[in-house]
Amino acid sequence: MATPEQQLPPGWTAEWQQAHERYLFIETATGHTQWEPPAGPAPPPSESTPAAAAAPAHHGKRRQYAAGQTQAYYGAEETSMLQPMSQPPPQPGMEPQLFTPGLAAPNQFAMQQQASGQPPYFDPSHGQQQPDYLNGPQQPVYPNPNALADQFGQMGLGGQKPFSLQTANLLTSPPDPRELSLPPPEIRLPPNATVTPSQFANADSSYQRSTLNAFPNTSSLLSKSKIPLALVITPYRTVSENEQPVPLVTDTVIARCRRCRTYINPFVQFIDGGNRWRCCMCNLSNEVPQMFDWDQTRNQPGDRWSRPELSHGVVEFVAPTEYMVRPPQPAVYVFLIDVSHTAVQSGMVATATRTILENLDRIPDEDERTKIAVICFDVSLYFFSLPPGQTDPTMLVVSDVEDVFLPKPTDLLLNLAEARKDGGLENLLTRINDMFKDNSIIGSAMGPALQAGFKLMVPIGGKIIALSSSLPSIGVGALKNREDPKILGTAKESGLLQAASPFYKTFAIECSRAQVSVDMFLFSSAYQDVASLSCLPHYTSGQTYYYPAFNAARAEDALKFAHEFGEVLAMPIMLEAIMRVRASRGLRMSSFHGNFFVRSTDLLAMPTVATNQGYAIEVQIEETINAPFVVLQTAILHTTCYGERRIRVVTTAYPVTSSLSEVFASADQVALAVLLANKAVERSLSHKLEDARDAVFNKLVEILQTYKSSMTAAGAGASAQLAVGENLKMLPVLILGLLKNVGIRQSAQIPPDIRAYSQALLTSLPAQLLIPYIYPTFYSLHNMPPESGTVGPDGTLVMPPPLPLTSERLERHGLFLIEDGQTIFLWVGRDAVPQLVMDVFNLPSYDVLRGGKTTLPLLENSFSQRVNAIIQKTREMRRGVFYPHLYVVKEDGEPPLRLWALSALVQDRADVLPSYQQFVSSLKEKVNGNGGY
Repeated sequence: MATPEQQLPPGWTAEWQQAHERYLFIETATGHTQWEPPAGPAPPPSESTPAAAAAPAHHGKRRQYAAGQTQAYYGAEETSMLQPMSQPPPQPGMEPQLFTPGLAAPNQFAMQQQASGQPPYFDPSHGQQQPDYLNGPQQPVYPNPNALADQFGQMGLGGQKPFSLQTANLLTSPPDPRELSLPPPEIRLPPNATVTPSQFANADSSYQRSTLNAFPNTSSLLSKSKIPLALVITPYRTVSENEQPVPLVTDTVIARCRRCRTYINPFVQFIDGGNRWRCCMCNLSNEVPQMFDWDQTRNQPGDRWSRPELSHGVVEFVAPTEYMVRPPQPAVYVFLIDVSHTAVQSGMVATATRTILENLDRIPDEDERTKIAVICFDVSLYFFSLPPGQTDPTMLVVSDVEDVFLPKPTDLLLNLAEARKDGGLENLLTRINDMFKDNSIIGSAMGPALQAGFKLMVPIGGKIIALSSSLPSIGVGALKNREDPKILGTAKESGLLQAASPFYKTFAIECSRAQVSVDMFLFSSAYQDVASLSCLPHYTSGQTYYYPAFNAARAEDALKFAHEFGEVLAMPIMLEAIMRVRASRGLRMSSFHGNFFVRSTDLLAMPTVATNQGYAIEVQIEETINAPFVVLQTAILHTTCYGERRIRVVTTAYPVTSSLSEVFASADQVALAVLLANKAVERSLSHKLEDARDAVFNKLVEILQTYKSSMTAAGAGASAQLAVGENLKMLPVLILGLLKNVGIRQSAQIPPDIRAYSQALLTSLPAQLLIPYIYPTFYSLHNMPPESGTVGPDGTLVMPPPLPLTSERLERHGLFLIEDGQTIFLWVGRDAVPQLVMDVFNLPSYDVLRGGKTTLPLLENSFSQRVNAIIQKTREMRRGVFYPHLYVVKEDGEPPLRLWALSALVQDRADVLPSYQQFVSSLKEKVNGNGGY
């Protein structure tokens, strides 16, 4: 075997190699990706040396944890162990130090307080001794982070390191929520896979991740593993201030393969002295475009190797005119507002119109081309005409809803900037609630209103935002109340989750063809048939938002809706989009999950692409893969809301393996959970809810059976253990959380609207939001470390350490927070001391505390400020528009609220649903062939 020195590509100096190795160690030990190369530019490939041969070994990007975050997760003492060069690299084969149940470390903060002579809880703002908040459950000793990082670093894919598969016993390894924050198994590509030594060559997992980070070379190997192969994609996620934006290529020079149409990317090869490039998908040789090496900004020769498309896995191109069928469309918003008696009385109309009014400046309109229209409806349709220069709108009523027509050819769809010049639009939005405040009409012509909005915008396309407070009852798309408590929990229940009228799917397909998407905001306190109405967003790439029993008189309801609606209005949208995923030879996209319409075999039509929507695409291996790695590339052609045609390209390369152990070691448990959630919802609609639950459970059993028979000494015989790879250790509890999720849970008590909305979330949320939705976050607040709830050294808020989701951690004197991204519960123990209740709620004792939906006061003591900061951070830390309600739950309070909060603790037994220990025991029985769940 050649030494590392002998393997160095030409021009790759020993100094560069040392720096690269140092970068690899830092990355493996800490998850950091900061590589400081030696001074001087990277050695460019010579004409005689292909660029790919001159590139160093590329290693997948690992998620970076800032110092404050690391300290929040592991504590100050362990954080010091994570300094990059403070200890030798971890040795291959080193076993993780898993904690033993029953052994625990004392609370560090309590020890510090005791050592200093202070009482266990001391708030300097009071200047006196406080009651004990801290005598809480002892914290577990979590795995050594270095050992966990080493576990992922030992994947010897591509021949990079000796391979060592780590096995865990689920019976003795309780779930550790922090493992869900670890990066996915590292993508270890073979040497010379990339043309530039960029750490960003592979797309970050937040944009695109696979259920397997090493692809099997044959379909039989994939079948043997029982692990489904799929991509989980969030192509347009929001980018925070401390993140790098997606690089933009503005010179309209776009290099694509002539045969398979793949976009040039970091995994191609340059040949023929750099004049041609070989496609990484189909191996066709293509000419390099003439202007590829020219800097158009400076009008001089450019540096090819600095082009973003050769160094970044996520890049966006400004498209030339040949990518346009028509001139870029403006952004168009048509608001359909229910003004029936129910809608007006609930305060929805007033809140909606005020929110639109307050957010007019945030609606994307930099080029002043954005158009807007407002149509109100009850059993009739109400259009508003505002000719240029007028400030008083004219209302036009159409009462014939059987044959919808536009009452006027012009002045109904308004230019946003022009309509605001003289205050006409503001005047209209201010007056709508007063116009209908005494409306006593009950009924909803939503279907005709949708048709009217469609007619208004069909020549252009855009977004319909429909706000409805009652079941559609008049005209096309009218629905009947089909909620029947007798069939809940039976085999017939899945019928309630399917659309009751064919209108909604056929209309959605019409919308998709015309580049119109629909967002639904639903507010009814009675049955509204969310299952039927959510068809529209599902097939038009929109989103459903549901506010059951909305009442704007409750400040919390009005705030939640106004916040989410305002964020939707301010969100930059991608218009008239199509998406396609290309892959290396031998791979084919086989099925698609998410909010879109499949226009042809693999072309996904998206009239608009909202930010932070997730999609799952299953991949099939059609023939033996002989290449050392495969490449998958997602491309989305779209028009920005500012009138620019663009293409976003997301590229990821994965090594190919013939080893079953490498397949298991590369499995991504988060991506698997996202895929199985999508497949479970799909199966519940095509079959029965019970079939969906069985299919998910059986898939987990198959994976564990294969692991046991192929990766452990027990083989096909019975085993006292339940073995799984360390990287899949959280998959069983994620599956248990999915089985207990409202969307597919076994229960005869879940209203069909609530279940249908949950299913809409399960099929549209990105991984960052979906994982807490099926496995919530659980914090202990009364004894959290002193730095929790304060700003850390990196400028971000330090969150408390998460706890396993079991009521064993609840204490009678404690204060706990449970949240799933949609709802926040603040659990107050019945023996909570008066001082804690005073510090948090400004009330004298637990007895006078009221449970239910609330807004927490911000008081002048540090504990209140820390708790408020944690709640605020919880609402902000995940991508998306959702603003979770806060519920105070008393331990001996209202039973429905208590049961709702406790249902989030998915490791507990609930009704007919097993606890985690029971679930794992049934898995063991099933894996050993003795029955099961």
